[in-house]
Amino acid sequence: MEAAIGHKVSEGLERSCKRDERVRSIHAAGQPGFEFMEARFFGDVFEPHRHDTYAIGLTLGGVQRFRYRGVERKSLPGDILVLHPDEEHDGGAGNEAELHYCMLYVPPALLAPALTGRGRALPFVRDPVFNDPALRKKILGCFAEVDGSDKDGLLLDDVLVDVAEGLSMHAGAPVIAGRSQPLRQIKAACAYMDAHLARNIHSAELETVTGIDRFALSRAFRSVLHTSPHRYFLMRRLDRARLLLGDGTPLAEAAAESGFADQAHFSRHFKKAYGLTPGRWSALLTGKRR
Repeated sequence: MEAAIGHKVSEGLERSCKRDERVRSIHAAGQPGFEFMEARFFGDVFEPHRHDTYAIGLTLGGVQRFRYRGVERKSLPGDILVLHPDEEHDGGAGNEAELHYCMLYVPPALLAPALTGRGRALPFVRDPVFNDPALRKKILGCFAEVDGSDKDGLLLDDVLVDVAEGLSMHAGAPVIAGRSQPLRQIKAACAYMDAHLARNIHSAELETVTGIDRFALSRAFRSVLHTSPHRYFLMRRLDRARLLLGDGTPLAEAAAESGFADQAHFSRHFKKAYGLTPGRWSALLTGKRR
């Protein structure tokens, strides 16, 4: 169903019973990669994987266990955790109790403009688990607004500013993006890829669209978005596939409509990106055990 501000919603968490594992995912319309997620599950769920977005989470119940940057970490109820783009991590419950948490996935390209007024580059938070009552309140308020009936198109801007300010307060040395990066060309390349997810595209097409050569574009992507054009395109395809799965589309059909060669190709990339199979993801969306 569609939320009032045009968000795509996959339901599955309204009522949780004992050992009932569920995920609810809300994708921001027109903002690829921007996602709100809430989950409940037991034990280890996510195998090692990496996103091309910031992941800002809040542990609501249980113990959240994950391995990140070579160290085993734990987040307790009330703790905030921050995972940086393209950093490998896994995830699961740290004990026998149910793990309940919410997460914001924010693309660097959306976060950077929210930092501009502060004269800051992209923040790097060295301690991935910390306690910040003010930021925790903002994250909870964000999820309350997404769930409520009072929504407007300015909500995402408010969320981005709150997250940008919160991360900046906890960041060490910022990750500096070159000031002369071709931002207009990067946006054009992203828009072109977003519009052609169902087919393969080639570097020559992006050179035509942006007016710069493929190597300059690749360097710019890595500097500004912390990922490559190829991985950006792959992750947007996977975003589309997850939306289709949330609507009940069969795996093979979701794979084809998202531009993957076949279901096996789709499943392999899905597991690398999210740490679980698309079948398992679909089961969590509908609250079924697998």
